[in-house]
Amino acid sequence: MPHLKKPGKVVPLSKLWDRKAQKCGLRHTVYSVNGDEYTGDWLDSKKHGKGTQIWKKAGAIYDGDWKYGKRDGYGTYSKLLSVTNEYSREYSGGWKNDKKHGFGTYFYSDTACYEGEWSEDQRSGWGRMYYDNGDIYEGEWLKNKHHGQGMLRLANENRYEGNWKYGKKNGHGKFFYLDKGQLYEGFWVDGVAKCGTVSDFGRAEAPTPTIYPIPKVHLLDVRSVLMETQSTYHGE
Repeated sequence: MPHLKKPGKVVPLSKLWDRKAQKCGLRHTVYSVNGDEYTGDWLDSKKHGKGTQIWKKAGAIYDGDWKYGKRDGYGTYSKLLSVTNEYSREYSGGWKNDKKHGFGTYFYSDTACYEGEWSEDQRSGWGRMYYDNGDIYEGEWLKNKHHGQGMLRLANENRYEGNWKYGKKNGHGKFFYLDKGQLYEGFWVDGVAKCGTVSDFGRAEAPTPTIYPIPKVHLLDVRSVLMETQSTYHGE
């Protein structure tokens, strides 16, 4: 009597088709129903490796690293300009979990940009910001605000060097009025100078110096006066 071979496990056609549809490795451009396009590496049907994504409706393109379907690593994000119909770079730098993270440069306009550290899509860490009005801030950031040690140089070359807290001058700092040839050194609370000293600084080179120099006034103990004032505001 002939020996009949037992049939193997039958795999449903749906699973076979699903396996064949799994995207792994380098693929040619994959088009979505909404018009989006992706060209690059895949792993288990997720964008993984190097790739370029085009969002048709948003008019945006990303070219760089991917990890399990999200932007992760280094990449450049650009937006389509309606006037020229060309892509203009908006951000180049690090990404993590689909958000700007690490060191990167963001272009707000032709004259305004930020270069520095990011955390979860926000300027956090050290960074330098060039503003449209000509001001420049260089220093520490926290959640898109000046926070920590930093210097703000105004377009007229006057500058502040000192402590910041949530976008405002807070704590010790120096404000150089180079246009008048004066220096204010003291203590700030929420952007307002509360206690300090004013002295001549570079008055001979100042473009619009004060008519008279500041007379020298001496306190017996300047440090104790400043500390007493600061303790008043810290106690509030």
